[in-house]
Parts: sequence; structure tokens; C-alpha cells
Amino acid sequence: MRDLGVGFSYLLQGQRWVARHGKQYGFGLLPGLITLVVYAAALVCLALWGEDFVSWATPFADDWSSPWQGLFRGFLTAVLFALGLLLSVLTFTAVTLVIGQPFYENLSEKVDRDVSPDGTAPESDLPLWRELWISARDGLRIVVRAVLWGILLFALGFLPVVGQTAVPVIGFFVTGFFLTEELAAVALQRRGVELRDRLALLRSRKTLIWGFGTPLGLAFLVPFVAVFLMPGAVAGATLLARDLRGEEIADEEAREEENLTS
Repeated sequence: MRDLGVGFSYLLQGQRWVARHGKQYGFGLLPGLITLVVYAAALVCLALWGEDFVSWATPFADDWSSPWQGLFRGFLTAVLFALGLLLSVLTFTAVTLVIGQPFYENLSEKVDRDVSPDGTAPESDLPLWRELWISARDGLRIVVRAVLWGILLFALGFLPVVGQTAVPVIGFFVTGFFLTEELAAVALQRRGVELRDRLALLRSRKTLIWGFGTPLGLAFLVPFVAVFLMPGAVAGATLLARDLRGEEIADEEAREEENLTS
């Protein structure tokens, strides 16, 4: 259970780090804002034309009598929008990280240098285009996994009692795990850790991952919060990645004293 608190502390430390580095925070906001605009436009389109799409997809219900046709298509429209909202939450981080790869890579590297006892950070020898390709490829693989989990949990949500109690709780933990993987991938990819090894690494410390990702996933449900928390989440995930890899993290108070005296 101690790992739950440690994971949450990394989330808070990441937010404190970007609060002390305003320039990095400002640049880190841009990818989230771009993604937010795209997703908001998609959800608005879904709300406006979702009913028309459902009507087109269910021609067999054209001859149904009232009120059954309206109830059936209204239910499917609500399900379609809810599924779109769920998928937007599950995929927001992955898409934002792909768009903001250069921004977050730079932020993560600066965090590594700041917390490393010797002031160094692991560096990737790959060209930028190769890093972008790996990030997009791995991000897509994680999104596919997250979507499959999302569809499964959404379907289980219709089960009596269990669907309204246990399934939402499981959903938050699943979301927290995938969020953490996507965020920690920025630092771990720079260290040459492949996706399969990253997943194994995260599964070995599940309570640590849940302590970091589950509260973040809950916060991301609030509109616009994800945009403002993303830079700090990347910073915190870098600290978490160092912990997973057994790398030393310099004491925060000692770093602040050193900065004041230097």
C-alpha cells in the first residue's frame, strides 16, 4: 500500500516542478490545447449529427411504431455519445503526447537533469523522425488496448448491480494504468525501453502506477483540467520512470538549497 502514496507523491511533485519552471509549463500547454480543440469539435459533431447517423445505421427500425422507434434510436444515440466521450478520455493523453512529442521530450529531459544527482539525463541517439514514428506506433498500440478495455467495461456496465458498482471502479484503475504508461513512455522511450518491456515494468509495480494514474484519470474527467495538468503529469511520470528503473532521485529540499546557493 505504500506504493500508492509514493505514486501520488510523484504526481504532486511533477505539478510543483512545472510551477517552478513557468517557461516549460507554457510550452507544455500548447499540445493539450490543440488536442482539446480537435476533440471538442468531434464531440460537438457527434452531438449534432449522432441521431442522423443512428437513423441511417438502423433502417430496419423505420417502420416501427411510436414510441418504440424513438426510444430505441434515442437510446442508441445516447450510447454512441457516451462511448465517444469514454474513448476521448482514454485516447486524449496518447494523442496529445504524439502531437507534443518534441515539447514533452524536452520537458522530461530537463526534469531528469534537475533530479539527477550528477545533473545528467539519458539521451536518445535516434533522429527526431524516428522518435516520432516510435511514439506514434506505440501510442496507437496502447490506444487499441485502451479502447478494447473501454468497450468491454462499457458492455459490462449494463450488468445489474455489478455494472453500477464494481465496473466503474475497475474502469478508473484501468484508465490510470494506461494513462501512466503513456506518460512514462516519454522518459522510458528515451532510455531505449521497448513497449513490451515498459508494460512488464509497470505491471511489476501496479500499486505505484495506480497511485499516480488513477487520481490523474479522475481529474481528467473534469473539462479542460487535462490540458493544464499535462505538463506536470509528464514531469511526475519522469520521476516515476526513474523509480521504476532504480535510478536515484535527488532530495527536493537539497536541490532547492543548491539552486539558491548557486
